[in-house]
Amino acid sequence: MRHLGFAVLCVLSLLAPSLAQAQGPCAHDALNQKVCVADPAQRVVSLSPGATELLFSAGASAKVVAVSAWSDYPAEAADLPQVGDSNRLDLEAIVSLAPDLVVAWVDGNSRSQLERLSDLGIPVFWLAPRTFDDIAMAVSDLALLTGSPDLGNERAEAFRAEMATLKAQYADARPVKVFYQIWDQPLMTVNREELISKAITLCGGVNVFGELPRLVPRISREAVLEANPEAIITAGSSDDRQWLEAWREFPSLAAIAAGNLFLEPPDLLARPTLRMADGARHLCQTLEQARANL
Repeated sequence: MRHLGFAVLCVLSLLAPSLAQAQGPCAHDALNQKVCVADPAQRVVSLSPGATELLFSAGASAKVVAVSAWSDYPAEAADLPQVGDSNRLDLEAIVSLAPDLVVAWVDGNSRSQLERLSDLGIPVFWLAPRTFDDIAMAVSDLALLTGSPDLGNERAEAFRAEMATLKAQYADARPVKVFYQIWDQPLMTVNREELISKAITLCGGVNVFGELPRLVPRISREAVLEANPEAIITAGSSDDRQWLEAWREFPSLAAIAAGNLFLEPPDLLARPTLRMADGARHLCQTLEQARANL
């Protein structure tokens, strides 16, 4: 397999100049690179679970020939061949699939590794959604590159409308101070630039660690006690509720006094995809319950 992959790399290196000159559908990616395909892409490799989900939302499910590990939504994505994860990609396997588009994730994939694919003339489209509109744009761009622009635009606009409705619905809601816990040891949260925090704000919440400089900062339990959140939220299965229950050790916390410990559905907020509308709606309902408890 290694020799086959090397041979394919060599052949593609000869074709790279002609491929690089392809001018069909084009879109600008998260690195502000203009990415073009000769025709709508027919063989797409996705290198993150979020990218996989966005490709399916863009109407490209039949064109995805391989995915990264943990690509489990929609369910049919789990049946596709896998070409590695965020720690290691199998470049030979990717090249052997003869993709005409590779979709990568800025925060998860190695740029130096994927530059080798770009050097071979394989278009690499980078994603890094930081706002709700970035999610919508990603769907539109992927749909354009894979030949379903009308469907992509329709789904993108529907997502924008859902988020706008939520924003209007909770614009005058009583603010709730929120600590959103994403990990236990070490204790970790999100700052205001992370999409989960933007969803908290959309629902009328206030991220008590929003001003920290790192996107996913480590914090201490003392910092949480000092911030005194009115609601503590995490996401996961029932097994993860132990993270929340541990805070009962501090009955003086406003969240504990009010009984505001909440477990959100996993994935809906963790992945920046169209399902974030469902996650935000659920989160808004959670914060409404928190307000009622205060």
